[in-house]
Amino acid sequence: MIHKLKENVEIILPENGLEQKLKQAKEENRKLIIKLGFDPTAPDLHLGHAVVLKKLKQFQDLGHQIIIIVGSFTARIGDPTGKNKVRKPLSKEEVQHNAETYINQLSKVIDVEKTKIVFNSDWLDSLNFSEVIQLMSKVTVAQLMQRNDFSKRFAENSPIAMHELVYPILQGFDSVKIECDIEMGGTDQLFNCTMGRQLQETHQISPQIVMCMPLLKGLDGKEKMSKSLNNIIGLTDEPNEMFGKTMSIPDSLIDEFIDLATDFSNAEKQNLKFKISDGENPMNIKKVIAKNIISQYHNKELAELAEQFFSNQFQNKNFEEKVFEPISIKSTFPNQSKISLIELCHHLKNNESKSFIRRLIASGGIQINNVKIYDPNTEIELLKEMKIKIGKRDFFELM
Repeated sequence: MIHKLKENVEIILPENGLEQKLKQAKEENRKLIIKLGFDPTAPDLHLGHAVVLKKLKQFQDLGHQIIIIVGSFTARIGDPTGKNKVRKPLSKEEVQHNAETYINQLSKVIDVEKTKIVFNSDWLDSLNFSEVIQLMSKVTVAQLMQRNDFSKRFAENSPIAMHELVYPILQGFDSVKIECDIEMGGTDQLFNCTMGRQLQETHQISPQIVMCMPLLKGLDGKEKMSKSLNNIIGLTDEPNEMFGKTMSIPDSLIDEFIDLATDFSNAEKQNLKFKISDGENPMNIKKVIAKNIISQYHNKELAELAEQFFSNQFQNKNFEEKVFEPISIKSTFPNQSKISLIELCHHLKNNESKSFIRRLIASGGIQINNVKIYDPNTEIELLKEMKIKIGKRDFFELM
């Protein structure tokens, strides 16, 4: 049991803390209180969040109490982002909307019915100024400056607002209020989690242990998975989208996705890694990973259909068998009978620059009715139906 609970965990503080907490719970005949806090800053959960959530599920399956703390107060402050700027504070309405969305998505991984969900505004809103000052007195400036982004910004003479220094103290106070035994988070939350230990000790409460999970890298293969970086696979993404995104990860991420994003057994994971080292085509392994991910958050039948869709759409050479997104000519291009190829493609793919599209055209990446067109100024008639392929993944049908 201990081995399973420690699997994939990057940091346990103190090192033997988990064994001690499990022993304590057994002696006292009680459940451990496992905390995960989140500020509802964006209403979408992704595979990076699921790394921590799946570890919580292991504790939940053993009968322990999971408490999700929604930062309904702290999200209205704006926390330090670790990127030399402060995250924008949210309104009360935004917090409520995002929190409801988060809670619905949690059921993708954990049993929400057995999970206690609390809002830290329930206790932080009621603190008077004297109580806030008393809480601040438990922590020194030197301790706060141990947080890497604070010390880095201070050394660079970058501004650090006072509310940013207060934020980890308030998050730590959450652990005091629920008398937490174990706080879970990603490795980027280590400082905030240890603040909870410190404040519990000053309030004569047995300090929580901290368990930090590794940060799953995003689709770019460089930065951690983050909605703000647009490199995520969302837990609510449609199966075809999940499959396509998984297939797009760089080969260097395959082992990491096997370990952190799949629910294969250890033996199955090792077998997949062996196949990679033995020369297996990485695309084949990515397909296995993609189907496993879809099976977790949707079902196996949809995983099979997503694989078929991907093979037909992106591996099948037959242009006519692709799935094209229908576009109404009359409503999309009112009062127009002609348009240049570059303007047409930019209209259909307005998230791309014209210079990018121009390069795509020059390289033969644009097809109309299965014919490549290389001149961006080619006049396209809008009075008849046509099928357009833009790059490798985008298919449109003007109707």
